[in-house]
Amino acid sequence: MKKLSFVIICVWLMAMQFSFAQNKSTEYKVIKTIPVEGPGGWDYLTVDKPSQRLFISHSTCVDVVDLKTEKHVGQIPNTTGVHGIACVPDLNKGFITAGRLDSVIVFDLKTLKVLDKVITGKNPDAILYDAYSNRIFTFNGRGHSVTAIDAKTNNVVGTLFVSGKPEAAVTNGKGKIFCNIEDKSTVVKFDALTLKIDAEWPLEPGKEPSGLDIDIKNNRLFSACSDSKQIVVMDAASGKIIATLPMGEGCDGLIFIPGDHNAISSNGEGTLTVVHQNGPNDYKVVQTLATRKSARTITYDETTKRIYLPSAEVTMDNGKRNVVPGSFKIMVVSK
Repeated sequence: MKKLSFVIICVWLMAMQFSFAQNKSTEYKVIKTIPVEGPGGWDYLTVDKPSQRLFISHSTCVDVVDLKTEKHVGQIPNTTGVHGIACVPDLNKGFITAGRLDSVIVFDLKTLKVLDKVITGKNPDAILYDAYSNRIFTFNGRGHSVTAIDAKTNNVVGTLFVSGKPEAAVTNGKGKIFCNIEDKSTVVKFDALTLKIDAEWPLEPGKEPSGLDIDIKNNRLFSACSDSKQIVVMDAASGKIIATLPMGEGCDGLIFIPGDHNAISSNGEGTLTVVHQNGPNDYKVVQTLATRKSARTITYDETTKRIYLPSAEVTMDNGKRNVVPGSFKIMVVSK
């Protein structure tokens, strides 16, 4: 009997060690940083998958880093008030929201040469390309509006006014666009072709949503609500709140990685909050990863399976934020 008990204990210990090793292998970690020269603040960043280039909003320009060499390879200047970048490889075009110019700057993805300038609503911030409608959408903060642009012709094809300040947005790839309304704490769903609003749903108890992503397979939206420090999971068909989970402070970005079944928020306090999806209605915080204070926006590259976070050292001088010269870096996170 004693011998049997000893064997059972040994098997249990081995199983626990295996489980621990498995859990450790699924955790994310910071693996390196990529320095980027230049002063000033930053906002969104995005990856052009075919070229493996990372486009980073930075001060009054967009910096370009080759992810294969991790070297700075170019810059698109004069994008005053830059916020977001959308890449359309099939058209060899990129689109940049220049918030202080109330415009979108169109550029050649290969040469980085500026091709056009398109007037939008006031203070365009987030930007989204929807392949279903072949349109670029800008989400205009002070304009309380969405501008729709034909990605092929660069012509504005319509404007949709919304209830407040639109923030991040996603597409379901089937003609429906979702965007967070930051000051109303809601999600708006509208038609990509008709520009008609289908619904506007409250995120309560979530407040001041910023980052947004979608699980297309399970039809779930993930809103990072900065003021309430919560990730709100919503049914994209009905607007029903499925779950609310705690996250870190100062979030301005969120991604969903379908292969990992993880929703991840980037928190300006210097953490990532990782929420694992056990099923369409079952979610749990499984990791809080220390990153760097001010790392509040995020993007993911499906090719490298890596997460990228811009950040810098920031000081305050008479109430004004200043970026310490030489401190701007892109943090690289992976398993």
